[in-house]
Amino acid sequence: MRCLGVAIVRELSRSRRGWSRGPGFNPCRASGTDCAGEAGGGGRGGCEAATVETSNATPRFYVSTPIFYVNAAPHIGHLYSVTLADCLQRRQALCGHRVRFSSGTDEHGLKIQQAAVQARQAPAKFCTSVSERFKALFAAANVGHTDWVRTTEPRHFRAVNYFWRKLRDGGHIHRGSYEGWYCTAEESFLANAQVTDGVDPQGKPIKVSAESGHPVDWTSEDNYIFRLSTFTPKIEAWLQTEPHPVFPEKFRQLALQWLHEGLPDLSVSRPHARLQWGIPVPDDPTQTIYVWLDALVNYLTITGYPDEGYGEWWPCDLHVLGKDILKFHALYWPAFLMAAGLEPPRRLLVHSHWTVAGRKMSKSLGNSVDPNEDINRYSADGLRYFLLRQGVPESDGDYYPEKVEKMLNAELSGTLGGLLNRCVAPALNPEQIFPQFHRPLFPEKNHTSTETGLPHLTSSDYELITSVENLPAVVQDCYDRAAVYQALDAIAACLHKGNAFVQRHAPWKITPPSDQEDREPGSSSHGKMWHDTVLHVAMETLRVCGILLQPAVPGLASKLLDRLGIPGHHAGSRERSWESLTCFDAYRGRTCLHGGQKLGSDSGLLFPRIDGKIGKKPKKSAKDDSGHKN
Repeated sequence: MRCLGVAIVRELSRSRRGWSRGPGFNPCRASGTDCAGEAGGGGRGGCEAATVETSNATPRFYVSTPIFYVNAAPHIGHLYSVTLADCLQRRQALCGHRVRFSSGTDEHGLKIQQAAVQARQAPAKFCTSVSERFKALFAAANVGHTDWVRTTEPRHFRAVNYFWRKLRDGGHIHRGSYEGWYCTAEESFLANAQVTDGVDPQGKPIKVSAESGHPVDWTSEDNYIFRLSTFTPKIEAWLQTEPHPVFPEKFRQLALQWLHEGLPDLSVSRPHARLQWGIPVPDDPTQTIYVWLDALVNYLTITGYPDEGYGEWWPCDLHVLGKDILKFHALYWPAFLMAAGLEPPRRLLVHSHWTVAGRKMSKSLGNSVDPNEDINRYSADGLRYFLLRQGVPESDGDYYPEKVEKMLNAELSGTLGGLLNRCVAPALNPEQIFPQFHRPLFPEKNHTSTETGLPHLTSSDYELITSVENLPAVVQDCYDRAAVYQALDAIAACLHKGNAFVQRHAPWKITPPSDQEDREPGSSSHGKMWHDTVLHVAMETLRVCGILLQPAVPGLASKLLDRLGIPGHHAGSRERSWESLTCFDAYRGRTCLHGGQKLGSDSGLLFPRIDGKIGKKPKKSAKDDSGHKN
């Protein structure tokens, strides 16, 4: 399958890196190269990255998640951010691009200082323990980041110090008195318009953040101040750039609204007497660098900044972030970068939050979701599938066990697993092969049954062929727009049609091939050739869907393709790559590489049903996985 689209080149440096100026962010379209490679990104979970030359001529793709604050344990929202970014980078690896995928932990600030005191640990020890929890969770979820950064690392200290001096030496920072409403929970000063009335737990009137509801205190102190207001015209020009750098559109409009309300200058340091746990201001140990300025520089730290060669990976192609940190990424970060003489990130993919049964996740409500527990409960691929299938960036997603179980049982166990189980069941496929397709029984053109004498064929059968043949282009378009949920919806629709096809023609009702001679096409029963053709169409649907599922559910897709006998990259084959993905070759009269080849070994049910009980093994009945008893 070739990457479709018109190459629109921004400038020489950007075209070299493969960035598209079209509606999406697909480097392979801008570079004019074909998709190549297999799902990669860390080489885990059966998604094998193609070996590519790491020359400057090879398009690159740099995607980041936020670095996650270590004042508390990771939650399902963190996992969604990193899974979404992982899925997008795996897709780029399938296109043969050099991929850099960064994640990590944000370990400075007053909240960390306070959390460490509460945990009775030194801040460094506390940060390490929580950072490792994030790292372990992402590994368990089969996330293949290539870079992990911690803001307590020496390389990050060096990058922040250099960046600060660039701002200072450019005249963008000055020292002065700063006062306003300070929110410790958000590590930020808030404008008057961002503050409203609230009450504390005892019912006492207090001031709170209008956005988060966290309490704020009026603070006056001597700080370093960044001349943010002077960058308003440049930030607006950047936000209006085509394609719009912030998407979905509702979040770009929100950033513009904040911009038009007025950007006050920004305090970018805190007195060391109040905040010791952070990076000292260069040449002034009485001040500590503002945690958000410190944290945002992590995206540069990953590139090797400020050393020579960091420009190979900057600007970042895509920042993936939650809507709660939009202001810092869409307003502050581009201003900081412009002040330092650097280019802003190319695009910001902003996503919404997760609720539980319609209510905000909260420890006090007792409805927080432990992602580690749910990986054990649903499997890494199961949880990834639900988050990516249900996660719509524009709106909050709702998460609760019954919903997760219903979707996974219906789509992964029932539709996908059931279709595979029917195709490879020994009763239907005693030779354990990928059967041959017989064109006389399924001609290429959709003639009427009276013309061909093939009453078994219907318009729905041809609709399946068309849907599967169109699926790669549909999925590519969805990925270009970062609409992973739409890509999975399209794949699920094809699998539903594949199941309906098998149900319609019921190969288990055909007399076993060994007991029946082949018949002519017009006879009442078509024997072994028709039996094999039905299975071939169903398995071809599975093969195409399995290849396209690799970025989202790498382990499950690998298991599916293994069972179908589709060799992987480790075997020197390109049959799992997106470049060589063609559909229904035998139907179109082309050579079919996999027709007649042996299936892989049976490794059990593709996705056992979830039984709804934590700690119990999922049920494993053939009926559950296939929808019928063989």
